Amino acid sequence: MPVRPVIVEPDPVLSRAAAAIGALSDAARSLAVDLVDTMYASPACVGLAAPQIGVPLRAFALDVGGHKLAGANHGRIVMFDPVVAERSGSEVAREGCMSVPHLTCDVSRAGAVVVRGLGVDGQSLTIEAVGFEARAIQHEIDHLDGMLIIDRATGPRGIFPRKIYR
Repeated sequence: MPVRPVIVEPDPVLSRAAAAIGALSDAARSLAVDLVDTMYASPACVGLAAPQIGVPLRAFALDVGGHKLAGANHGRIVMFDPVVAERSGSEVAREGCMSVPHLTCDVSRAGAVVVRGLGVDGQSLTIEAVGFEARAIQHEIDHLDGMLIIDRATGPRGIFPRKIYR
């Protein structure tokens, strides 16, 4: 499937809550493939939500396995209609986002989450995530709720120009 362009702020699709998918269709499975392909084709990307490729539906792909901060993780995850069922702890850490390419932000997130939704097979999927993977999942769900890292920043002093490494 095609690698899609990533939408950047202030595109309005990024600030609106995405619609539920419900029962999975061939179009939803095709969206999952596009999310995964686009995520892997994008340098340093560990997750991508459907609104980031211009699709206002509740779906995301994630794979933190190759990231230096990743500890325990589930490998590649694709989830439709995710809901955070439980959260615990609180940690502030710096986050970047492909849809906010010029900034990074300090964001407070739960240190552990339980997320429920549907997998690509249409079956119920429950993920218990901690650490960096939990942070990344919450980041992607924020996209589905129309939130960006700049909306979650700990304050004006928690927003920074992105460093460019050459």
